[in-house]
Amino acid sequence: MDRFFRSLFGQPSEPLPIIQRSDIQLPSPITRKVLIITHNPILRSQGNRTLKEHFGWQDPHQLAQGYINDIREISLGYANYEIVEHLEVDSYPLKRDGFRYTEQSYLEAWRNKSFHDPDGVDYLELVREFNMIERVNSGEIDEVWLFGHPYGGYWESIMCGPEAFWCNAPPLAGTEHASRRFVIMGFNFERGVGEMLEDLGHRAESILFKVFENTHGDANLFEKFLRYDKKDRGRAEVGNVHFAPNSQRDYDWGNHTPVLSRCDTWLNFPNLTGEPRTVTCADWGNGDIRTHHKWWFIRFPHFVGETNAISWNWWQYVIDPNTVT
Repeated sequence: MDRFFRSLFGQPSEPLPIIQRSDIQLPSPITRKVLIITHNPILRSQGNRTLKEHFGWQDPHQLAQGYINDIREISLGYANYEIVEHLEVDSYPLKRDGFRYTEQSYLEAWRNKSFHDPDGVDYLELVREFNMIERVNSGEIDEVWLFGHPYGGYWESIMCGPEAFWCNAPPLAGTEHASRRFVIMGFNFERGVGEMLEDLGHRAESILFKVFENTHGDANLFEKFLRYDKKDRGRAEVGNVHFAPNSQRDYDWGNHTPVLSRCDTWLNFPNLTGEPRTVTCADWGNGDIRTHHKWWFIRFPHFVGETNAISWNWWQYVIDPNTVT
């Protein structure tokens, strides 16, 4: 098993390795269709370069493909995203108070490091402008990814639709007439795939807290999964998105302090009786955000079966919130 993980994280471009376990069955892969909207306005005063080109920020197409590849890999082939359409929009998104940057005001805000407050985008305007509900209802798409510049005002994720619930942001009121729940992700093309996985991690935490909200004590496996040494002294498991097993503060993924952790027990799910072992940041990438998050996600249960009506495949909830009952 250790050889598998060294291969997985040492060579991200390698084909997906297959875990052979005769005692358990992997779920059938699913495909989710996504609409991508990139706000990347053209700067007429800067030789008609786009905002991304002017600042040297990253290519959303490459970011999206890296994210898709990582999700397929860490879900062991279960979660597969298909881009239905990628729209590049020559405008700045409307803020919830009616403000919209212009070329001049955004460049001035960037020079002065003084940005509009409130920063939050008008999500209902985006939903209307891009016919999101109609496209979800028709089955054309299953979720939406927004790419934009710093201070674009996106939440990392937000859930829409009937009986939507907290998904690292309050549910989007005014979308209840959709036929099903869907998630709008918000990405910043100044950042990388690691930060995109962080957004997904907080989406996963929110959804799995909902799944396990009526499960208490030792039966709440997600609370067990999230244990780290600072909070649960001597009982570390995998930790959460911000805290590795030995972290002392948020984002402390590069901590060399050795601690005992039962993080690898989760590779043998549903058998969680294994012994702890000593771990340090060398086990999850020595502080690299993308490697840590892949290490964290690969330990999600992803098998056929259930306990107390909760699936052994946590990915089904993360990828399709409609499976949360």
